[in-house]
Amino acid sequence: MNLENIRNFSIIAHIDHGKSTLADRIIENCRLVSPGKHADLIMDSMDIEKERGITIKTNTITLNYISKNGKEYIFNLIDTPGHVDFSYEVSRALSSCEGVLLLVDATQGVEAQTIANMYLALENDLTILPVINKIDMPNADIDRTKESIEKSLGLDSEEAVLVSAKHGTGIEDLLEKLIKEIPAPQGDPDAPLKALIFDSFFDKYMGVIIKARIFDGSVKKDDAIRLCSTGKDFFVTEVGTFRLEREKAKSLNPGNVGYIAAAIKTVSDTKIGDTITLADNPTKYPLKGFKEVKPFVFSGLYPMYSDDYEDLKDALAKLKLNDASLITEPDNSFALGFGFRCGYLGLLHKEIVQERLEREFDLALVTTAPSVIYRVTTSKKEVLMIDNPVKMPDPAVIETIEEPFVNASIITPVEFVGNIMSLVQDCRGVHKSMDYITSDRVDMQYDLPLSEIVFNFYDKLKSYSKGYASFDYEFKDYRKADMQKVDILVNGEIVDALSFIVHKDKTFSRGRELIEKLKDVIPRHQFKIPLQAAVNAKIIARETISALRKNVTAKCYGGDISRKRKLLEKQKEGKKRMKTIGSVDIPQEAFMTILKIE
Repeated sequence: MNLENIRNFSIIAHIDHGKSTLADRIIENCRLVSPGKHADLIMDSMDIEKERGITIKTNTITLNYISKNGKEYIFNLIDTPGHVDFSYEVSRALSSCEGVLLLVDATQGVEAQTIANMYLALENDLTILPVINKIDMPNADIDRTKESIEKSLGLDSEEAVLVSAKHGTGIEDLLEKLIKEIPAPQGDPDAPLKALIFDSFFDKYMGVIIKARIFDGSVKKDDAIRLCSTGKDFFVTEVGTFRLEREKAKSLNPGNVGYIAAAIKTVSDTKIGDTITLADNPTKYPLKGFKEVKPFVFSGLYPMYSDDYEDLKDALAKLKLNDASLITEPDNSFALGFGFRCGYLGLLHKEIVQERLEREFDLALVTTAPSVIYRVTTSKKEVLMIDNPVKMPDPAVIETIEEPFVNASIITPVEFVGNIMSLVQDCRGVHKSMDYITSDRVDMQYDLPLSEIVFNFYDKLKSYSKGYASFDYEFKDYRKADMQKVDILVNGEIVDALSFIVHKDKTFSRGRELIEKLKDVIPRHQFKIPLQAAVNAKIIARETISALRKNVTAKCYGGDISRKRKLLEKQKEGKKRMKTIGSVDIPQEAFMTILKIE
């Protein structure tokens, strides 16, 4: 089809603003499915996505649409994740488009991720078409939403299309405006192949399936392709487009969005943002914007039963086939045995990985509290990247410790500003700016340590704002900080899985609070259990779990007192021996107790 009749676009929005529902209505209006005769959330393929109402994986679909003027158009709709954890994936998906529909909820207005996603669209020089959704809701405030679009996004609110994705109101007007406003793709069919990878997944019969946008040249079956970042060559076995199912095509040409299969065995070979070209006629200039995706959050993942270690190993290997951003390495904990140290893009990514392992592979897992990567410079000028408190070198050889900071954006109603300011101050945040989006909503900008965000920050934010505040962040830089490693000792032995790194100002309070909570979580045994928090072998807090008392004198109904004393002495000796050789059972909740510290 002529390039003039193709439109490549994406829908971007804050979580729960109706992005996937709008995609359903667009698919229905393009007659690919009949209204009401299909499952909701067509483009969300995972059960977790449908249950939680969030998009986790980028999806794409090719649609045919006949406009009111009788012309036929091809729409390539690329549905992107909404959460901050997947912002790089979103940026690569957006660079495959010429325009975006920026969706704003009429009941909530502009939120933190609305602004963050708009900046991603601006970076990719895309045409932005504002769309106001949920206009049918009783508490919809269209005038205030338009005001927030103008003030915080700088877009013309009169250009905004009013829709109700739930009932299908205004969808046809939106599609007609989309044709007028979003430009057609450009491309040279005779130039060397230049295609962008914006996602990939593993198929057990065909290997890795690459989702790609073709900018120049064309690709067909039996072509030898080259991945620019690795220089590896593969032979194409199939190309095509995505409808409800994969649909084979003879070739993919400029402006097309589709899939390429080339018997690639691992998803890690097909890096998101990489450029595909032909091996015998490569492009001299790969597409800009490619970078390696690096994990931000790390935690330990262990089987609850040691016999399940091999099952966990296999399950992680299968999961990594469809998730190249998940980093794993074998780990061995004194308290938890053999397991894995995993790197995630963020806390949501961590939660999803654990839930998928438990659901899809029927595993019972123990996870340790999340930590971030610290940059440690030793006295010998070695630079170490520490993702696990256990790996922290001896304080005597540490010269400096640097922690990651992020740019944080918090949007909140005015009445909660004081609460949130005190929360961010407690988390060592640095205030940058505060702008009024509307008369009753504020956009607050901070520099925040990432270690404070993974430490229960989001739950506290929602609590302090009664659920109304929204939050978005992106990595900024590393900054020098006075951090200390706190060890937790149970019955005189360090439990490595409970160790954590914290700022010096909070060492004592967090150490004390953690062992107070552990005292309630760890069950009583038949001997006293001392719980201690220590920094550099110096005890900073202590609690004792009292022993269970067994009444050994119950069988003595009378007689001389020496009989009872003899039994009590015998019990005392037994408890002493038990304390020396006995082991303490630490339940799963204990390892997540650190996240419940106020």
